[in-house]
Formats: sequence, C-alpha cells, structure tokens
Amino acid sequence: MEYLFIIIGAIFVNNVVLAQFLGICPFLGVSSKVSTSLGMGAAVLFVMTIASIVVFLIQNYILVPLGIEYMQTIVFILVIAALVQMVEIMLKKVSPALYQALGIFLPLITTNCAVLGVALLQVQKGYSLGESVVYSASTALGFALALVLFAGLRERLELNDVPKAFQGTAIALITAGIMAMAFMGFSGIV
Repeated sequence: MEYLFIIIGAIFVNNVVLAQFLGICPFLGVSSKVSTSLGMGAAVLFVMTIASIVVFLIQNYILVPLGIEYMQTIVFILVIAALVQMVEIMLKKVSPALYQALGIFLPLITTNCAVLGVALLQVQKGYSLGESVVYSASTALGFALALVLFAGLRERLELNDVPKAFQGTAIALITAGIMAMAFMGFSGIV
C-alpha cells in the first residue's frame, strides 16, 4: 500500500513540474510536439530511475560509511551526467531523428533540477531501495505526463485563434499555470 501512495503522490499530487515547479526548462522547451515530449519523457524516466539506484547505493555504501555525506550533491551530479551521456550516445545511434528533435535539451537533463531534486529527496525521505526506484520512476512518469499533456495543448493552441498579445510564450505560460492549478486539485487525495 505504501508503494501505491508513493506512485499516486509522485505522479499527481506532488507532480515535479506542476506542483514542485522543478524541471521547467525542458517542460517549456521540448513541449511543442507530443512526439518530442514522449522522447524526452522516456529519456528522463531512464535517467531518473537508474540514477536513483546508483545514488541509493553510493549514499548508503560509500558516502555514509565514510562520513562524507556533504559530497552527495557533487557525486549525484556526476552520476546523472554520466547517465545522460549514455542516453545521448544510445539515442544518437538508435533514433537520430529523436536525437535531433531533442537538440540541446537532451544534454540539459544533466542540469535538470528535477532529476537532481528526486535524487536528493529520496535520500532526505529515507526511502529503501525499492521505494527509491518506485518514487523516481513515478516522478519521471509524472514529468512525462505533464510534458505530453502540455505538448498536446500547445499543438491544439496552434490551430486556434489566439489574440495577438497572447500568442507564443504568453499563452504557453497561461496554459501551464492552468494545468498546475488543475493538478493542485489532486492534493486532497493523498
């Protein structure tokens, strides 16, 4: 039952983008097409999930026993950077079109505060390895859900008659704000 609460909480109640406002750069930058958003969501899911396993092991078997917990931010960033490089190399070989579509936002996963935030939060919350994996995968799914929903809305907005003053970034930010308020409605669930 604890895992179910973690899943629902991470995807809907404490959505990393719409409730905690982490990872806004890729949210706004990559969300113009649903296909690109799905690719970014998958990349973040992979990086976040694998990073949670590696971070848990490093935290509990290296940093804590050696008494150097103060190094966790630097170590976590290095782990995330290595994983992002691995994803970048794989995408370049497997799906060059998606690699091109993600462009500069793919390497920016390294500095995506959502990925680092999840790594730090799982340590702070004292999650077990299983809880850490479920939490990070659920958070990444919540990130992907927000990205895909927002991309779908942006694609629809391109087809609608939007007043000139609200075209472009303005309507995107207004839409993101309305989505965030909608997700805030889930906060009464868990």
